[in-house]
Order: sequence, then structure tokens, then C-alpha cells
Amino acid sequence: MSIVRQTRLLNISRGSIYYAPRVDAEDLRALHALDELYTKRPYYGSRRMRYGLRDDYNMLLGRDHVRRLMKVLGIVAISPKKNTSIPAPGHTIYPYLLRNLPIIRPNQVWGTDITYIRLTHGFCYLTAFLDWYSRYVITWELSETMEKEFCMTALRSALQRATPEIHNSDQGSQFTSADYLHLLKADQVQISMDGRGRCMDNIFTERLWRTVKYEEVYLKEYRTIEDARNGLSDYFPFYNEQRRHQGLGYKTPSEVYRT
Repeated sequence: MSIVRQTRLLNISRGSIYYAPRVDAEDLRALHALDELYTKRPYYGSRRMRYGLRDDYNMLLGRDHVRRLMKVLGIVAISPKKNTSIPAPGHTIYPYLLRNLPIIRPNQVWGTDITYIRLTHGFCYLTAFLDWYSRYVITWELSETMEKEFCMTALRSALQRATPEIHNSDQGSQFTSADYLHLLKADQVQISMDGRGRCMDNIFTERLWRTVKYEEVYLKEYRTIEDARNGLSDYFPFYNEQRRHQGLGYKTPSEVYRT
């Protein structure tokens, strides 16, 4: 079957099949450094990131350059701001449903987000669905681009395993596209979106990214996206089934999720 036919059947861009992120060596080094800085200090904006690169990595970049690289990573400072992300054009604004809501059972609330995963000569992106009550990772997916398709693939996989009462995300275009929202509505999932100027709405997923990077990504130095896929395929079962969380009374996410 031709590539054209395959992409039409899957309803994805043909260009995404051939796309591979390309950056020069210095920008790649800066991206990796920004990723480390953001993982340690997610409240840093472009100004402090610029000085962090200078002081910690001996890299002298202009603020506009830092802003551009942060956009490539898909990161913004976790602090009150006028706009947290770029939504799909004309999308419906959904309310934030979790204010003062007690999280008391599995599959009550799922959170999702996207993070940057560094490779030796490039980068890719990771998305995951996290059960807020148990910190259990329902499913995850990797992609070389930030197009919506890999988020939809992960969502379909997650919904085959369980159905949450509430799905919470930011207002990024991947999560506000009509196709993505249709999957949630079809299963009668309530849609919650982080409010602009609300800096802690997705804190559980941010903590997951920090854990994954310090315990897996930074230790392994993946060469290719397939290396990343293999490494994370080993790590997430460990995270769910064996890694005990202080916040869960030293139980594993799996123990809490399945109670």
C-alpha cells in the first residue's frame, strides 16, 4: 500500500511521515540544557532560563533565541500568566472542573500533557495519561512531532482500558482539536481544561515528567526514538508496579489503582 493511501486511511499528514526534527549541534545542546533546567526549575521563564544557560552551562544566548527554543520544547514557566498555550483555532473553552474537587477514587480524573525527550542527535515528544488518584500511568506514546495524532493514539489506547469521569489537559492545540474532543465526548467523559493564569492545574503530570527524566531518560541517553521507546517500555511497568510513592503511603500506583 502506498504512503499516500496509508496516510489517507489514517487521516494524518503525509509530511509527518517524512519529517524528522533537525537542529544544529549548538541548538541541540541548548535544548538539552533547557530541558534539564526546566525539569529542575519549571517556574523559570525565558529571562531566567537565559541566565541559567549562561551560569550553569556556559552558553550565551539571546532572549529571543531562548524563547524560540522553549517553543520547540513546548514549555512555558509554571507561573500565573495571560496565556498558557495555543489552542486550536475556534475551539470551545471548557471550564476547569477540579477546583476544590476531592480526588477519592481511581478513574475519577485523568490528566495528560506532552514533554520533550532528548535523543543523542535529536529529540522526540512523550505524552501520557495519568490517573490522579493513584498516579498510575494508563498509557503513553512517543512521536517525532507535536502533531495531534500521537495524542489521539494514546487516548484511544487509554479508553480501551478504562473510562475516566473527567479528562484534564491544558488548552494546547493537540487537546482542543475537534477530533480529539470527539473521542472524549463519545465516551461521555467530562472535559476539564487548565485555566489561563492557573499554574498548578496539572502538577501531578509535571511531577511524573520529573521522575521519568531523572530516573530513566537522563541516565540512558537514548540514541534514537526506538531506543527511547524500548527504555520507556521497561520503565513505565516499573513505575506502575514497583516504584513506591510516599504520597500513596509507600504503595505502588498499581496497588492503589486496582483497589
